[in-house]
Amino acid sequence: MKNIFVGNLDYGATEDAIRDLFEQYGAVERVSLIRDRDTGAPRGFAFVEMSDAAEADRAIAGLNGTILGNRAINVNEARPRADSGRPSGGGGFRRQGGGPPRRRREPRW
Repeated sequence: MKNIFVGNLDYGATEDAIRDLFEQYGAVERVSLIRDRDTGAPRGFAFVEMSDAAEADRAIAGLNGTILGNRAINVNEARPRADSGRPSGGGGFRRQGGGPPRRRREPRW
């Protein structure tokens, strides 16, 4: 199983259009068009999973730079997500630690 990153997608691209494009090179297991979690609008990239690594490599070589919609797509082997360096549990601003508590400031007059 090989996971392929497809970037620079036209915002009008559909999962079916991406699947049809990749099925010219072999069997496609899954297409995941990434959408914005708040608006549901496409974010301009997708992931395609192909079961045969040789077919996936041919698809990457053959489709990189191909025009889909109005844009030339970027097709690469997907890399694992990089660790952001933050502890798991999410982001956010927390004011903790960093020395003794702040003293109340005296008025100037």
